[in-house]
Amino acid sequence: MKKTLVALAVLAAGSAQAGIEIYNENKVTVNLKGDIEVVYLKDVTDGAEFQQQIQDADFGFDTRYAINDDLQFGAYWEFDGANDSVTKGTSKTVEAGNTYVGVYSQAAGSLIVGRLDSVLDDAGIGSDYQFGVNSFFSKGSPFGADESVRYDLDKGMFYGALAYKQDKNGNASLGKDGYMFDGKVGVRVADFDFTGFYGNADFSGDDARLGGSENKLEGKETLYAVEGRWAGVENLNLELGYYNMKLDPTGDESLTRQTYAFAADYTINQIIIAAGVSQSKYDEDLSDGTANGTWDTQTNWFVNAGYLVAPGATVYAEVGGNDGYSNLGTTAAPDIKQNGTGFAVGVKAEF
Repeated sequence: MKKTLVALAVLAAGSAQAGIEIYNENKVTVNLKGDIEVVYLKDVTDGAEFQQQIQDADFGFDTRYAINDDLQFGAYWEFDGANDSVTKGTSKTVEAGNTYVGVYSQAAGSLIVGRLDSVLDDAGIGSDYQFGVNSFFSKGSPFGADESVRYDLDKGMFYGALAYKQDKNGNASLGKDGYMFDGKVGVRVADFDFTGFYGNADFSGDDARLGGSENKLEGKETLYAVEGRWAGVENLNLELGYYNMKLDPTGDESLTRQTYAFAADYTINQIIIAAGVSQSKYDEDLSDGTANGTWDTQTNWFVNAGYLVAPGATVYAEVGGNDGYSNLGTTAAPDIKQNGTGFAVGVKAEF
């Protein structure tokens, strides 16, 4: 029998502390969570070659203490074995991942403080693995940071979240005087799920890197988005999204990018087939690296198939690409090339 999105949300809320239970005594529970992903990937950038990457190798401990029948105090700490350096093969060092403390209530929601992912990290549509329709984000958007606080509330039909972060320790590119606020509100009605997002970041002070700049660059970043999902046919999911991102560097002209996206997936027994496409439009022409060439539109797409070999474990193949441009050089010595098609074959598992 097909379940409505509201019913599925209630089930999901009840299993939010999913994982492998390794301790449960005297009102204290400890769950072990983890995920791993190994992929052979040919990137979309010009001249890219197939290479093996370890993209996820994380595990963490979610500890909860029951204060009463509704309220829990908890702590979570994660070990990230596939940080950027490990993925590139330049390091074997495991780093600390998300680390936070919080209080959890079915009636009043959850409040967590520490190193964590902000609300805009939840944005995006499509069941992609590598080449998703995510061109609406800027390279330097600081969705995860140390000095963060986040509140979530999910009542089944209605849900929402708020988050705030600062960067006094200078490791999130916001700058020591910078901050970021983001939030979302959503409603589930029968087979529909609608979500609205808003985020505003002020890059200011030492270590500010607006848009992923290699050098100090202050300014503001604003994003708002609307997403809609429909699951009215069994085993079929359809998704639409609209995203508006504005970068406004101090002392320079602003740049706005609008993105429209569509994605779908269909499940046949243990096989999931998915596809998606998005188009991003800039409000001014960008250089393509030639003497007189410019571009202002980028189209992203992907098609994939995944096979569930076990609960939480998937073998997948994906092809995708975009017609945008990438700087293969540096800011001082740019080498701008048009992107093409990428391929990926991988395995991922989570518990």
